[in-house]
Amino acid sequence: MDIKKILFKELLDKVEKPGRYTGKEFNEIVKEEDASTVKIALAFPDLYEIGMSYLGFKILYDIINKRDDALAERVFSPAVDMEELLRERQIPAFSLETYRPLNSFDIVGFTIQHELGYSNILNLLELGHIPLRSEERKEDDPLIITGGPCAFNPEPLSRFIDLFVIGEGEEIIGEIIEVYKKWKDKKQSRVKLLEELARIEGIYVPSFYEITYFKDGRIKSVTPKKETCYSVIKKQIISDFDKVAYPLFPIVPNIDVVHDRITLEIFRGCTRGCRFCQAGMIYRPVREKSVDTLIGLADEILAHTGYEEISLSSLSSSDYSEIKSLITKLVDRFKEKGVGVSLPSLRIDSFSVALAQQVQRVRKTGLTLAPEVGTQRLRDVINKNVLEEDLYSSIRAAFEGGWRKIKLYFMVGLPTETEEDVEGIVRLVSKVDHMGREITGRKININISVSAFVPKPHTPFQWGAQQKREILSKKIRYLKNRLNWRNISFSYPDINRVYLEAVFARGDRRLGEVLEKAHYLGCKFDAWREQFNFEAWQQAFNDSGLNMEFYIKRVREEDEILPWDHISCGVKKEYLLEEKKKALRGETTPDCRFEDCTECGVC
Repeated sequence: MDIKKILFKELLDKVEKPGRYTGKEFNEIVKEEDASTVKIALAFPDLYEIGMSYLGFKILYDIINKRDDALAERVFSPAVDMEELLRERQIPAFSLETYRPLNSFDIVGFTIQHELGYSNILNLLELGHIPLRSEERKEDDPLIITGGPCAFNPEPLSRFIDLFVIGEGEEIIGEIIEVYKKWKDKKQSRVKLLEELARIEGIYVPSFYEITYFKDGRIKSVTPKKETCYSVIKKQIISDFDKVAYPLFPIVPNIDVVHDRITLEIFRGCTRGCRFCQAGMIYRPVREKSVDTLIGLADEILAHTGYEEISLSSLSSSDYSEIKSLITKLVDRFKEKGVGVSLPSLRIDSFSVALAQQVQRVRKTGLTLAPEVGTQRLRDVINKNVLEEDLYSSIRAAFEGGWRKIKLYFMVGLPTETEEDVEGIVRLVSKVDHMGREITGRKININISVSAFVPKPHTPFQWGAQQKREILSKKIRYLKNRLNWRNISFSYPDINRVYLEAVFARGDRRLGEVLEKAHYLGCKFDAWREQFNFEAWQQAFNDSGLNMEFYIKRVREEDEILPWDHISCGVKKEYLLEEKKKALRGETTPDCRFEDCTECGVC
């Protein structure tokens, strides 16, 4: 089947955004190959414009394609219009580089950023003509690998994935390729390949582990079936972050994507210790790139792409130890070329606002701050380590600095939250609005974004229950009604989607059956409001004999085996338990980068 010919002659004029499927982008890599080349599909289970914005995807693409013995090509979930055409013509999902069918690769590596992408993984496997279940795959089927933050609770996907990469992938991908090459030369069984890969630290092969349950549904034991398997899988960590591979020739997309700019990762990890934040736990320890390295990367990437914006990427950019020097040098170096610098994540303090004022020298942008909650009491519970006066002084500095538009992030449903805490959000926004009018003498625009708390694995709140849907919905409605002002835009989540996210974030291996049934009921693109079908998910749970509420409404016992306990992010469970207790006492924990070690276990 000549997929390229059919695509260009018969399909592209029938879909909404043909540029999602054409390939041929600037800096795309198409490699010559022979029989020994390890062919890897980097699969992103969402639309092209989402996947092309993800930095980790670009890093792996660069690392693999620099090797003489391997190649990497990209595969994205087709939009609904293209999927219908592919199914109708029985054309498999294909790569953008060579239009190669997904099932003809040696390895298919999925990146999973959030739980609502799980159904798209199954859909893409089916579209790629690959058996869904790992046990059904034959020797010549691709090896299915998954990595990303969701791999820190791999169990809900374990029925479908051959192996999970726990932690950072820059170095371990080379080890996987080496093992695969030797296995391919020896023509051994698929099981033998998995056995060899399971010896690598950071690799989890779910089929090599047996899980038993108590009658009430709690986990009784997690036991390796083979002596060579680790009882606890420790994450991979890049030690020398300054020298780690970074793409100097990133692909420039054919169409607008979500983050259409240079992404400069300035450091990885965060030790601020927000108790709701999974990323702050699983990406520890903090490792930085030097200013000189970053300036050099920016020079190279700009020369090879022609972008007009550099986005500094990290969990909290203003925590970078030389952030002031970096921004000054970047702005001074590139302002004559009209290249701006953006800071997507800032602390709430006047120093951060001063940094934001620096980048305004090239291009005006909005200012985004995350108070998270409306009262100091709850801010201490979640360990935000920000005082109310810090928030108001930074907002005052922003208005005095010329900003007329501010975005504020909040969260509802956090542990110990009361009606007073929710009302505190209204009071805080009212004060910001009043302050803005007073300082500027005119109306200011406030963009309010409210999310609902999901208790995530490897956080101090992992033992807690999620609030009931009706309570979360009531809080969102209350805020929407109270903040229904002409100068405020208000965005909020679909609570049913939040509910499903929590189920899979906290779920165990039995959810594989639910996921498979939901797939056959047509569930996909669950993160997209117009595609989400909660009734189908409810049916899938009923048909599987499982209960959503079991996973999210139940407070877990402190000595209970959690579905992800055999996966280690390096942070000790004892530390997380102590943080949970401190939260309930309203005690804060300082950042170990600036004060004493908190003995979380990572170092």
